[in-house]
Amino acid sequence: MIVRGKERQRQNVGEFFELTLEGPLEGNPFLDVSFEATFMYMNREIEANGFYDGNGIYKVRFMPDKEGKWKYVTWSNCPQLDGISGTFECISPSPGNHGPVRVKNVYHFAYEDGTPYFPIGTTCYVWNHQGNELEEETLRTLASSPFNKIRMCVFPKDYIYNENEPEYYPFEGSLKDGWDFARFNPEFFRHLEKRIADLMELGIEADLILFHSYDRWGFSEMDAETDDRYLKYVVARLAAYRNIWWSLANEYDLMKKKNMMDWDRFFRIVQENDPHKHLRSIHNGVAFYDHGKPWVTHCSIQHSDLKRGNRMARSL
Repeated sequence: MIVRGKERQRQNVGEFFELTLEGPLEGNPFLDVSFEATFMYMNREIEANGFYDGNGIYKVRFMPDKEGKWKYVTWSNCPQLDGISGTFECISPSPGNHGPVRVKNVYHFAYEDGTPYFPIGTTCYVWNHQGNELEEETLRTLASSPFNKIRMCVFPKDYIYNENEPEYYPFEGSLKDGWDFARFNPEFFRHLEKRIADLMELGIEADLILFHSYDRWGFSEMDAETDDRYLKYVVARLAAYRNIWWSLANEYDLMKKKNMMDWDRFFRIVQENDPHKHLRSIHNGVAFYDHGKPWVTHCSIQHSDLKRGNRMARSL
């Protein structure tokens, strides 16, 4: 067994504890192996899904929110991964770490520790698919900017200024030979989470767009089973990052292969599988999603009339 949290049993509030285990390689671990853990603090129990990271490595991540002693135990259909237990000590937050952003008093945002948060956002849809040199330049530019939130995509994008082939793809296979939607490419997701961690170091929230229509690879037209499996995998990998916001889609209504029941289902999957309850919203093209539904935490409205957007938000 390998326990990683900077190789220690002490973890700051608002930073993630990672348990890494070695498990089976045979078959398709993405489909065949279920793996999760229960984290316990006093009388609280919080479940977090684990994930397969390739090469026989399984991980589960958790972001503790209280100082003190935490316990954990794993659950799996694989004996090698089942019933692993341990403890770690959660200590005070590191400097500049205010925890995740929450909705406060209906109309405002604040960090977990109560520090007010005023979003000053920008959009760099697929900056994380531009290669190391340009990505590092983007980070340097952001470091000297006023922005504290960035909208960005998981999937690559085919649109003006974004017509390059990405270095990594989310699934095994290729555009030419086809994708194996039953097997994720862990290298793709490691790169994504590295960039999210880079933003966190800069104090920038990552408003992560989970779906979009500007696609030539087939990721916008996956079947329902693949969509659901993808969402659970992304949430399992990324929910322990304190700077994550979930944006279900950019211009969701342009994705004609999805219907309203799909979007409602996607919201519920994210809500039910995120142990840390990050902010959740969806972005429109023309038709507005009903932001009054119980799984939506805040409005993400695209409209030329800002006053109309403000009135709409206050009417919910």
